[in-house]
Amino acid sequence: MSHIILPKDWDSPRNEITPENVYQNRREFLQLMGMAVGGIAGALAPAPAVADDGFFGLFDSAPSKLKTDFPPVPNLKRNSDYTVSRPVSSEVAALKYNNFYEFTSEKSKVWENINDFKTRPWQVKISGLVKNPIVLDVDDLIKMMPIEERVYRHRCVETWAMVVPWNGFPLEALMEKVEPESSAKYVEFTSFFDPGIAKGQNSVVDLPWPYTEALTIEEAGNELTFMATGIYGHQQPAQHGAPIRLVTPWKYGFKSIKSIVEIKFTDSRPATFWNTLIPREYDFTANIDPEVAHPRWSQKREKMIGTGDVFATQKFNGYGEFVAYMYR
Repeated sequence: MSHIILPKDWDSPRNEITPENVYQNRREFLQLMGMAVGGIAGALAPAPAVADDGFFGLFDSAPSKLKTDFPPVPNLKRNSDYTVSRPVSSEVAALKYNNFYEFTSEKSKVWENINDFKTRPWQVKISGLVKNPIVLDVDDLIKMMPIEERVYRHRCVETWAMVVPWNGFPLEALMEKVEPESSAKYVEFTSFFDPGIAKGQNSVVDLPWPYTEALTIEEAGNELTFMATGIYGHQQPAQHGAPIRLVTPWKYGFKSIKSIVEIKFTDSRPATFWNTLIPREYDFTANIDPEVAHPRWSQKREKMIGTGDVFATQKFNGYGEFVAYMYR
């Protein structure tokens, strides 16, 4: 039986839900997507935001079609400076529950829609306001970097959460190689664009594909900011954003862009995917804060995938000692 840390009154009270006229951007978006019921509507529905996808009982075993054999990362060492008191989430649960709208709006179906997504060969471009712009094969980039394992919390804006052991390298290590110019104020990340494989990118032409996200230069250089190239001791699976993704554990998960093809240093704040679509609901900074509710649900609690355990949400996802100084 799941250990319930807080009462199970998961639904948001009616007085926490913003009046209907505030949702005009969302309704227009859903009309564009042709998904007024289910799909992205499920992801954007009032809390509980995760209960519609078969959240419970979904992760007891790995179906035969679920790929679980990924190349291990040799000589991988865990960095003990970053620890989490909660148990690491089930790998099967993590493999079967993802947001990756490029492929499907159903979180429990992403793993079934990524078989044709090829993540090797793959090039990553580092461009913009840097002294040493480069274009590298992702495996050559990995060879250049100090690869390590870090166990981080992960918190989705939709209130589901997990604890996972990522492997990869701190973004600051890459920044030391490319040497940003003093005029660089932001770092923009761009994901792949291939609507022939990623059917979600082909569904509505008006959406701002490819997916983009951005950080301030200070956030990018923070010690927690991590470029993940693997998970659970092995190479990154496609549904987790292979071959390389951003991980910012003090921010909501939509900031941690997947399958990156370009990292660009710029002097002005870039437009980003969800903030462009629904700015009232997805702010640019996106720091985790239980006192700042999403317009349609509370952020005071979070539910762990695989177990359903409910915890109180912590400000900055519990990483305040590492990041709070940037927001004073």
